[in-house]
Amino acid sequence: MPRYYYGFDTTYLFLVLPCIILSLWASMNVRSTFNKYASKFASRRITGAQAAQRVLQANGISNVRIEKISGQLTDHFDPRTNVIRLSDGVYDSTSIASIGVACHEAGHAVQHATQYGPIKLRAAVIPVTNIGSRLAMPLILIGLLLSYLGNFSYTLVYIGIGCFALTLLFELITLPVEFDASNRAIRAIDEYDMLNSEEIKGAKKTLQAAALTYIAAAAVTLAQLLRLILLFGNRSRRRD
Repeated sequence: MPRYYYGFDTTYLFLVLPCIILSLWASMNVRSTFNKYASKFASRRITGAQAAQRVLQANGISNVRIEKISGQLTDHFDPRTNVIRLSDGVYDSTSIASIGVACHEAGHAVQHATQYGPIKLRAAVIPVTNIGSRLAMPLILIGLLLSYLGNFSYTLVYIGIGCFALTLLFELITLPVEFDASNRAIRAIDEYDMLNSEEIKGAKKTLQAAALTYIAAAAVTLAQLLRLILLFGNRSRRRD
């Protein structure tokens, strides 16, 4: 049961805040890990763009472009335009980190080309989760404002919580997508001899640090969802 001290919700302190701290740490960790291995250059001297191109060619993919984008850790694959966008520190760099990140994004392109199940499922739920994430808090707030209507107000609250749960669903589906892209990247790096055995360890650490940010984000959303259930489930029982 949630407890309040001087108006402060302890479910936030003990449930949500630790996950937020984990998320902040994961974000700092991925940047520090990337920076560490961005300063270590691969003995094969291939760039991130070249590494991504090797993965595409090895999988018979010829309709995906590779472009440079500004920023740090802004790398992504856009399935709408079939473009891999690599950041300034990845596209032209021959570092261990850049090769790992570039091959990871190429792994996403391979997932789309091969109709990988989880990525198809994620694409299917995106429209629903986008709507749900926008409606969740407004519905909860409206439900609270209309509390004088009795059970109807909590119906709106529960619908809002259900909409918020769609965000967690999306993040949970994203986890296997990201893990698989990283596994594809490491296999490709090893199979196509882009890094030596010691350098591969650095690429793995870079991608593992990135994967932790997705786990932390899902943990934050789960904690927030549980908090909403505890808060409003308890209020509903008190009204009954």
